[in-house]
Amino acid sequence: MKTSKQYSYYLYFFGGAILLIVVILLYPSLNNEKIINEEDYNTIYLAGHISSAHKIAIEKFNKKYKGKISVKTVDISFKKFNTDEHKELISRFLRSESDKVDIFLIDQVWVPRFAKWCEPLENYFSYAERNNILSRGLESCSEGKHLVAVPLYVDIALMYYRNDLLKKYPAYNTIKTRLDSSISWEEFIELGMKLRRDGKPFYVFQAKAFEGLMCSFIELMASQSTTLYKNKILQLNTPAARKSLRLLVDLVHKYELSPPEVSIFEETQSYDFFIKNDGIFLRGWPNLDWHFTKDSPEGIKIANLVKTLPPHFNGEKKSFVLGGWNMMVSKFSNHKAESVEFIKYLLREEIQKILYEVGEYIPANARLYEDREYTLMNPELIFFKKILEKGFHRPFLKDYTKISGIITAYVNLAITNKLSVEEALSRAEQKINADYFLR
Repeated sequence: MKTSKQYSYYLYFFGGAILLIVVILLYPSLNNEKIINEEDYNTIYLAGHISSAHKIAIEKFNKKYKGKISVKTVDISFKKFNTDEHKELISRFLRSESDKVDIFLIDQVWVPRFAKWCEPLENYFSYAERNNILSRGLESCSEGKHLVAVPLYVDIALMYYRNDLLKKYPAYNTIKTRLDSSISWEEFIELGMKLRRDGKPFYVFQAKAFEGLMCSFIELMASQSTTLYKNKILQLNTPAARKSLRLLVDLVHKYELSPPEVSIFEETQSYDFFIKNDGIFLRGWPNLDWHFTKDSPEGIKIANLVKTLPPHFNGEKKSFVLGGWNMMVSKFSNHKAESVEFIKYLLREEIQKILYEVGEYIPANARLYEDREYTLMNPELIFFKKILEKGFHRPFLKDYTKISGIITAYVNLAITNKLSVEEALSRAEQKINADYFLR
């Protein structure tokens, strides 16, 4: 007789197999071409979300290195796969020890989980080369004594507001001044009660049970100078955690400043909803523009968005969650040197400029922030540099993604009013502490 644990294992296995089959069907390059053969020995494969900015960089590399190295891609598009599916696809590929993909693009928080499958990079990058990489990006790239990744770009949570809509209010200048210096949540809620419009969302955020919700939750904890873990002890069923979750619940149910639909939103859905319904404020990440074409009705609205700092609790510190995507070389690759050559190319100033200007990816190359001429043309980089200094990383734990999955599942249940704040956090803590991976 099979146990429930065995059924769970089979479900997990077959679910992953289905995902892999979908990727193969979606990307003919994996289905119809031989990945490596004698005539194509210098081809390396890059797996991850491939944006238009990535494509430009790859085309330039292939032209420059023609006859020496060529790069092909396995596009795990954010439009087809969410972050968790992206992570699972890469995990299964690495576990299979396949040599068919050489470089993986990963969320920085996955580094501890994937480190055992990836090539240590410290011998490939000199200290001078590392000094040219943004320190906040490199902080996420080590496991033990080894450098196992390098950042492609860094990220930080932001709040957007529709400047054209906000200008319609008499106190616009006062409101803008407060927003641009990071408004408190208490002031933000008061503002929302004054500016609330019939049927129009005031604040849109992402509250589906996924990593984006985790970022919002632990950012609120960080504003209270509280981390998720302290001295290896989980700080979840605490006053700071309860205050954080209470705010997210109250934005939807008490103040009605956020629509109930946020509970099913990841980033893409929230951006679409925000633009379609003329919301005023949106939580997001810097590279929002790629979701919409510039000459579309949505693109015209996007042009009116202003980036600013997320709110913080009154009297507490301003603290913002860091993100970003790193590059890792598979230890099963037959083209490690060629892969590193391509990674170094992506970190060059001219390529980082392309990624920033075309895709709004915050540069990982530190020199761009020191280039006075470039920052004068792109003053937003100074803004990013300042808030990166106030940013914090999510916990670098091997089991972080499992922990995050449990927490966000219960946080989502509280936001949908299926559990009280206290019960949601208590159950999440019990579940985490009971699971074998934290023993």
